[in-house]
Amino acid sequence: MNKYLEQLIELSRIDKAIDEFGPKVEQIESKLREVLAKEEEVRRKIALYEEEVQDAKLKRSKNELHLAELADKLNELSKKSSIVKTEKEIKALQLEEEISKEQCEFANEEIERLDTIIEAREKDIEEQKDKLEEIQKEFEEIKASIESEMAELEKERTKIYEAKQQLISQMSQKILTFYEKIRKWAGNTTVVPVRKQACYGCFMRINDKTYSSVIRGDDIVTCPHCGRILYKEIEKEA
Repeated sequence: MNKYLEQLIELSRIDKAIDEFGPKVEQIESKLREVLAKEEEVRRKIALYEEEVQDAKLKRSKNELHLAELADKLNELSKKSSIVKTEKEIKALQLEEEISKEQCEFANEEIERLDTIIEAREKDIEEQKDKLEEIQKEFEEIKASIESEMAELEKERTKIYEAKQQLISQMSQKILTFYEKIRKWAGNTTVVPVRKQACYGCFMRINDKTYSSVIRGDDIVTCPHCGRILYKEIEKEA
């Protein structure tokens, strides 16, 4: 096989390996992002529950204040009932007293309801805080694991980049420019094999003359349909 073609095949393999680092890094970092998303969701729930608790406590205080006002009012009505003389005044005081007692009952029921909410939400907050602690522990474990994976990946990437630089230093600048020109649009399919007399870049069948040139491997041959660099892949026997 032509020396330059061998170099192009190897360069294409190296470039493909380099491009694969992006998805690998993304996959590793996605683990961390997933945990951070879970942490953010738990923190959001805690903030929401705390807000509900504060709101319930504020409403409870208002109801307690209202109860105190109603208690004073009932005391006043009790004092008035001992000095009123007419039946009309007595009935008016009784009606006012009944309304005040109903309001007291409602306020007590509302306080009880708010206490239930506060208790439930405080329990939810504690559960979410426990969950947050577990997630933070998981985060630290994954972070340590990722740092190790990234370190290994960086070693591998450095090794491949060094191999590429060494190969490029041995290549003809003209051939390299030709390769880069195709790679701009073909990406990792710049150099492709021919299988069953078809280009494995565009999957179009190539003519006999071109196929013969590819088989000989004496020159750099491009696909007449798509322009990718072709080489003959050794077919394994079934």
